Amino acid sequence: MMMYVSRKDVGAVNDIVADIYRYSVYFAAMALGGERDKELADALTDINTLKVDVAYPFLLEMYADYVINVFSKPDFVQALRMVESYVFRRAVCGIPTNSLNKTFANLGRELNKDRYLESLQAAFQLMTSYRSFPDDGEFIRELHVKDLYNFRSRNYWLRRLENHGRKERVNVEEYTIEHIMPQNEDLPLAWRAELGPNWQTVHTQYLHTLGNLTLTGYNAELSDRPFLEKRDIEGGFAESPLRLNKGLGKLERWNEELLQQRAGILAKLATEVWAAPRLPAAILDSYKPKRSQLTYLIEDHPHLQGSMLDLFEQFRKQVLNLDASITEEVLKLYIAYKVITNFVDVVPQARRLRLSLNMRFDEINDPRHLCKDVSNLGRWGNGDVEVGLSTPEELPYVMSLVKQALDQQLYTGNE
Repeated sequence: MMMYVSRKDVGAVNDIVADIYRYSVYFAAMALGGERDKELADALTDINTLKVDVAYPFLLEMYADYVINVFSKPDFVQALRMVESYVFRRAVCGIPTNSLNKTFANLGRELNKDRYLESLQAAFQLMTSYRSFPDDGEFIRELHVKDLYNFRSRNYWLRRLENHGRKERVNVEEYTIEHIMPQNEDLPLAWRAELGPNWQTVHTQYLHTLGNLTLTGYNAELSDRPFLEKRDIEGGFAESPLRLNKGLGKLERWNEELLQQRAGILAKLATEVWAAPRLPAAILDSYKPKRSQLTYLIEDHPHLQGSMLDLFEQFRKQVLNLDASITEEVLKLYIAYKVITNFVDVVPQARRLRLSLNMRFDEINDPRHLCKDVSNLGRWGNGDVEVGLSTPEELPYVMSLVKQALDQQLYTGNE
C-alpha cells in the first residue's frame, strides 16, 4: 500500500536528519578525537579520560552553541575545564557518581545563554548537598590522604599537574610513576631510619598519596635506594627536568614532615589546575532563586541546629546518594524525599529525627524491632512505618530500613 507523504512532512524529516548529522559531527569532534583546534582538543581529551559519558548531552548542547557563536572559544574552553574540575574534584573527594546523570541532564536548563559562562559558574557554585562542587578546603584535605597511585587514570592527574602552565608539554607516557619512599613492604633499614621510629605507620599511611608520588625515567635505577642516592644518582631527582620533582634535589632527607610539605605544595597547585568557580557575592546573589512565601528552607526548622543538624546532614547525604532520581522537598513541618512519590519523610524533633517510611508495617523487615506501626495514628508524614534516628551510630541500620521503602517504590511501582 502506498502512503502519501506531504511536502511538509518531508521537510520535517529532512530537518531531523540534518540535526542528526550535525550532532554526529559534534560528537565525533568531542569523543572521537575529531576536534582540530588544539586547545579545545586538549580540554575534551581530559574530560574523556575521566569517562564521564553522562555529561555528553550537556557537552553537545554547549558545542552546538559554540559553533553558532552563542559564546566565544575562550569561554567554551573555560566551561569545559569547569566540567572537568567538577568531575575530578568529586572523584577525589569520594562523592558517589550516581547523581551525575541527573545533574548534567538539568544543567542546560539553568543557563542564561546571554551570560553563558557566568550562569554556568553560578549553577555550579549554587549546587548543594550531593550535587555540590567540592571547595578548596575539602579538595586539599582529600588530596593529602587519597590513594592516588591506584586512582583511575593516574597518568591523567600526573600529566595535568606536570603540564600546568607549560607551553612545551611533557609526554607523561614516556615516564613511570615513582614512589619516593619505596613500595617494598620489607623496607630497607636505611629507609626505616630515615622515616623514624613510627616508620611503619608513615609507610602504610602515605605510601600511595600525593606527597610521595612523582615521575621518573629512571625507575629501575632508583629502585629502593636511600633518599640521598635517589637524589644524587645520574638521572636522579637533582637532575630531573620535571616540575613534579622541583625542590627534591635540595632536600637532605625524606620523612613524614617533608612528605606532607610537598603534598601541601602540590595540593595548592591542584586547586589551580582543577579550579572551582568563584563569582563575586553580588553576582552570585542575582542567580539565587527568589523565595516565595510558600517556599521553606532547612533553616526554617528550629530543631535543625547543632548536633541535630549534623545528624540530619549525614542522613540527607546518604539518602540522596541512594539513587540519582531522588529529589528533596522542604515543607513547613517535614522534609520529603521522593522518586515517584514520597518514600521517606523527616520530622525534625528536639532530640531525634522522626522518620515516616511509606510502606505497610507488615512489609518492613526490622530485625531490631525499632519500627512503630502508626497506621491508625494521625501524624505528619506518609506511610504506616515510623522509626526514630537519634545518633550517627544508628544511621547504617536506619538507612537499611529507608532503602526498603525506596526499593519498594523503584521496583514494584508502589505509590
